[in-house]
Amino acid sequence: MKQDVTSVDHIALIGNFLPRQCGIATYTTDTHAALRASFPKVAVDVYAMDDHHAPYAYPPEVTRSIPQNDLMAYISAARAIEASGAQVIWLQHEYGIFGGAAGEHILTLLDRTSLPLIVTLHTVLERPSADERRVMEGLLRRAAKVIVMAEKGREILQRVYGASPRLLAMIPHGVPDLAFGDPEAFKKRFGWLGHPVVLTFGLLAPSKGIETMIRAMPAIVAEHPDVLYVVLGSTHPNLVAQEGQAYRERLVALAGSLGVSSNVRLVDAFLENDELIDCLKAADVYATPYVNPAQITSGTLSYAVGVGKAVVSTPYVHATEILADGHGVLVDFGDDKGFSTAINELLGSERNRLRLSRRAYDRGRTMIWSRLAERAMAEMEAALATKPRRISAANAPVRALSPDFAAVERMTDSTGMLQHSIYSVPDRRHGYCIDDNARALMLTHMIADMAEEQRDRWTTIYASFLQYAWNPERRRFRNFMTFDRTWCEDVGSEDSNGRALWALGMTARDSRMRKHRDWAVAMFDQAASLSLELQSPRAQSFAMLGAAAMLEALPGHELSRAILARFPDEHLALLAEARRPEWRWFEIVLAYDNARLPQALIRAGQALGRQDLVRCGLDTLDWIVGMQTSPEGRFRAIGTESFGRPYEEPLAFDQQPLEAQATIDACVAAHEATGDPRWVEEAYRAYRWYLGSNDLDLPLASQSDGGCFDGLMPTGLNRNQGAESILALQMASCAISGLSQRSAGVAGTDRAVA
Repeated sequence: MKQDVTSVDHIALIGNFLPRQCGIATYTTDTHAALRASFPKVAVDVYAMDDHHAPYAYPPEVTRSIPQNDLMAYISAARAIEASGAQVIWLQHEYGIFGGAAGEHILTLLDRTSLPLIVTLHTVLERPSADERRVMEGLLRRAAKVIVMAEKGREILQRVYGASPRLLAMIPHGVPDLAFGDPEAFKKRFGWLGHPVVLTFGLLAPSKGIETMIRAMPAIVAEHPDVLYVVLGSTHPNLVAQEGQAYRERLVALAGSLGVSSNVRLVDAFLENDELIDCLKAADVYATPYVNPAQITSGTLSYAVGVGKAVVSTPYVHATEILADGHGVLVDFGDDKGFSTAINELLGSERNRLRLSRRAYDRGRTMIWSRLAERAMAEMEAALATKPRRISAANAPVRALSPDFAAVERMTDSTGMLQHSIYSVPDRRHGYCIDDNARALMLTHMIADMAEEQRDRWTTIYASFLQYAWNPERRRFRNFMTFDRTWCEDVGSEDSNGRALWALGMTARDSRMRKHRDWAVAMFDQAASLSLELQSPRAQSFAMLGAAAMLEALPGHELSRAILARFPDEHLALLAEARRPEWRWFEIVLAYDNARLPQALIRAGQALGRQDLVRCGLDTLDWIVGMQTSPEGRFRAIGTESFGRPYEEPLAFDQQPLEAQATIDACVAAHEATGDPRWVEEAYRAYRWYLGSNDLDLPLASQSDGGCFDGLMPTGLNRNQGAESILALQMASCAISGLSQRSAGVAGTDRAVA
């Protein structure tokens, strides 16, 4: 029955898909067909997993394929899903169909989407490896609802993984809605007329236990000489890749050694759905001699029950549940005698066989595909309803935070500031870098109410790190240092060298202590000529900002003036080359720290008295601010997912604190250059991002201790608090504090940002 009323109108369905030959592909294809039949107005985009480089010849229903081992393809698919208008993701999960350790690549995709997630688990492992557990726990954290196909799966998820019962739903494997049929009416088509037929179907592999049934055949043939045991299915592709058809040949040899070759037919074929159903209908008995007791799901068993077959099976999990209460016959694992006895009894009594077939058919009516689609849609509607609608608060008054050095101090030891943390605890495995220590050095000059003894101590530590990082033989700063104080390279990146010069210029201008100013001038004079060899526009911008600060400290500083005279015209040339009517930017792609480029032009223009540079800085800042504004009017940091996409507008995530701070600083420069209050509001807009006026309405600032979370993901916060993030918040708070005082003439830092 078609259902036209649903709050869900667009679904992203991820799994394998026909013509790929496997059970998950069949299931996903049938699921898609059931959704389209029951909810014809709902758009269903299929994202199909490929297990080789060349995609399958997919039907038009497949929106895109994802190569299993290509991590970038998962990221690209996440972008496509986010941009598609889909409201919910329905994932078919099975180990082995996704790339990475235990299929962890699928978590990369899910972490980059903001849609509610429904997961159908085709395997639930009771004894997972460390990687399998990690992936499963990641799915459980991300999912709005997890669907299992057997009650045992629900029990394992709670007992082994600690899943909440409210998260779980049991929806049986779907089956076609078909009339009950007489096997004799279908046997002629397959050449089986006059034969009792026992059938097993599915991809051929040792886990199917076919040996048990072949060993049972001599006793069955003794009572029913015309019986056929038909094993229908191609050899599993993974097995073919390992050993070709050796397993199939071993089964043929086993039948020959037992004298039942004429009664055993191994059909190497992957049948289309309609032909497969007719083949099932032609069987008198269906056998599933599987060897794995923990098998949670069997699509072949579900189909056999759905068409009303008398089933003889080993007692794996799915079989014990679906065949309970007399809906089939269970035989111990590997018990060929048990199989022969049970099958002989069914073949010997048409009345008993028909009665069992009818009971199986009646159970199958509760599992038809339309019911699965309706129940799954109900779960998706519930997931969509629990996702709160966002109320725009782009201009809501908030209170700027007082600068707080506590989290910076927490991340610093006697060597310098450590790079990363796990939550709020410093992670010493990643050591130190000059980027963070340069920023920390700048911060020590910016916080107004720091005790002078504290300021002296930390300024000296960060300055010492920069000093030790200088490699005079290579005339470059090193960047990364391990926790044991070993440098990882002789020459750091261009960006890290540019930031070091920026920190030196600011220290020369802003340090509260003469000794630190004198040191910074000497260090700048020793190192700053390296900037004339920098090629990266951002590194050049950092050096320009340092030179502009140095000129304020020492107006006659010729090297700083040379730096400021060198790069702006190069940036203007870059802008002219990359520019389009809709693209007013220096590069054809967006990247990190974007606002530093217009900030540097504004500062250079002020220092050199060149209004053309100021105007260009203001124009490009206006453009990048527009790119960083969401449709609701909030600041939206250009995230890492947006990097490197020529002439493309930015995606929503992964947003990082560095971008908001850069925008605030650039807006401060614009306000100082023009006095235009518009730039005050743009700075406030970016600052509100830290406090929760963002795409997820989640604050990144940890107000109790000066910390800041590392980023905004589609699914929530990256709750680690690394040095870059903490410093970005604290430097932003300092900048906003100063801007608030200058723009309103109000002392203090607790002015409402409105």
